[in-house]
Amino acid sequence: MARATRLEVPTAQGPGELVLDRPAGAPRGVLMLGHGAGGGVDAPDLVAARDAALAAGLLVARFTQPYRVAGRRAPAPAVQLDAAWLEAVGVVRRRRGLRRLPLVVGGRSSGARVACRTALGAGAVGVVALAFPVHPPGKPERSRLGELDGAGVPALVVQGERDPFGCPPDASGRRVVVVPGADHALRCAEAVVAEAVTQFLESAHLA
Repeated sequence: MARATRLEVPTAQGPGELVLDRPAGAPRGVLMLGHGAGGGVDAPDLVAARDAALAAGLLVARFTQPYRVAGRRAPAPAVQLDAAWLEAVGVVRRRRGLRRLPLVVGGRSSGARVACRTALGAGAVGVVALAFPVHPPGKPERSRLGELDGAGVPALVVQGERDPFGCPPDASGRRVVVVPGADHALRCAEAVVAEAVTQFLESAHLA
């Protein structure tokens, strides 16, 4: 695999960071991924999604939000996360040869929520949601399912069977892959994530 390119992304919330991984040949699309609330872009499920997309010929951009670059674990408000993410999308789009390529957005947990909320604004053709937090643990009445339902583009969800944040149902335009025995961390689910992402990209004619 080629060495990753790191770019600082100036945003209204402070600098974020992009890590760009290019496929072996000319990219046929772009997958942009965001991290969980207190995590990073090297989470095993994100790396599995990256590797599957690279094998399918997509360029992969992983974005670290400004609050994580600044060393904070508590996430910024949703409006700030979304704004910084869209600024990073713009940076990726302005890279030579990438402007007109189909874009798939995604992430894990909080990053999946950001990707869903901004999919239409980013001009995405699909969403990859890993460990989407349907509701806070033990509080199903505080549902965030509307964010997933409102993505407006085809969506793949990979969810642990024992995720305390819940599991979304299948729906029109949405495929949910449940990982037996896994929790919110999706530990040891890299093979399932990779296969699901590959199939999703194939269904979108990107692999």
